[in-house]
Amino acid sequence: MSVAPDDEGFMAAAIRLSRRHLGRTATNPSVGCLIVKEGVVVGQAVTALGGRPHAEPQALAEAGEAARGATAYVTLEPCSHHGKTPPCAEALIASGVARVVISVTDPDPRVSGRGIAMLRDAGIEVDSGVLEAEGRRSLAGYLTRQTKNRPYVTLKLAISADGMIGRAGEGQVAITGPEARAEVQALRAETDAILVGIGTAISDDPLLTVRAPGLEAQSPIRVVLDPSLALPLTSRLVATAREVPVILIASEDMSPLVADAEGLPPSALPDHQARATGLDPSFGRPTTGEIGEGRDQNSQADSSSPATEDVGQGAIPQPTSLLVGEMPGRAEGGAPPTDADIDSRRAALEAAGVEIVYCNPYHPEVLLPALATRGISSLLVEGGAKTARLFLEAGLVDRIQLYQAPVVIGERGIESPLQATDIPSGFTHVGTLIFGADRLDEYERGL
Repeated sequence: MSVAPDDEGFMAAAIRLSRRHLGRTATNPSVGCLIVKEGVVVGQAVTALGGRPHAEPQALAEAGEAARGATAYVTLEPCSHHGKTPPCAEALIASGVARVVISVTDPDPRVSGRGIAMLRDAGIEVDSGVLEAEGRRSLAGYLTRQTKNRPYVTLKLAISADGMIGRAGEGQVAITGPEARAEVQALRAETDAILVGIGTAISDDPLLTVRAPGLEAQSPIRVVLDPSLALPLTSRLVATAREVPVILIASEDMSPLVADAEGLPPSALPDHQARATGLDPSFGRPTTGEIGEGRDQNSQADSSSPATEDVGQGAIPQPTSLLVGEMPGRAEGGAPPTDADIDSRRAALEAAGVEIVYCNPYHPEVLLPALATRGISSLLVEGGAKTARLFLEAGLVDRIQLYQAPVVIGERGIESPLQATDIPSGFTHVGTLIFGADRLDEYERGL
């Protein structure tokens, strides 16, 4: 690799540019591209909202004739296959660029190495791996879905000085200050989906939307682990389901298809249940449309990829400790509902615009691939303590954002499932930021 003196600076700018549309490009990655000639940026672009057009053709169009003989800086290897748009590698070749600098090689088998080979075969100099660690962080959601068939999971916790994340019976309790809360709003805006447990959804009655000025349209899909469909019809989540999508993850027992299976021979039940959960691709998705439709009606991937096909097939749920107070088929602290209650609640929730997915809420290793099949590449787990513990125990957290505040909760405090002193093995401390009186420590696993 022959890295020029300015390569890292221009690639850093391309990576910053790529972050502008995180969480807003459907199943396509948010890629940044700069066209540089004689040390001057003559064209730049980020993958468009909804995932098309890609960054490279937009940047080349802005550069025009100035692209001939220039250097293109791209955060992800240019695509080499024909999807709903022509290959970006072909666009770069046709533009006459002399050199292409890449941060991350695309793991998609339709592309991996092929884009680079096309460029080199056309006589273009190619250098890859420039600021690769930084590039992989910016593409974490896409890379995780491609290589692990699941979303990249961030766990966010705000902890008081006495180690608590809330106070029992009081709903939402402000722990961090306004500066830290603004940072969390920005995190939500660049994430595909946000997840909480039914206990948090009932006690806090949260909106889980982005309320920062100018970012309101970037609210993530809201996911609730709700095994027995206990989310109140009067909740703010239900009331706003037609504005920002809401998905309830209910136990397979709640599925009308499973209820209809009564009387089937035992040999037919496994197949019938697979269809009910939506993990049988021959039956199709257990939804009335793409989850992402609530955000962008045109959000589709260029074409099916291995990460969005057959995900979840053959998944064998491993034992995961059930959440205390959350047994299958009943909400936290609630009583088992009758069949009539379930049918009535299901109809009312769906009439309000809530989507129900029947997939064991207590097995994240099955739930996450199911979300990935719906184009969700990044997931923010926000609450509560039991849900956080569930994902930690399953080993399915990729990044931890741990806010520590000087506030003291005191009596009836809800203890945090995680402290700065007991971060699980495999995580690396990647940085500390200060927001007002609050401290944010960030930990990551390697991609």
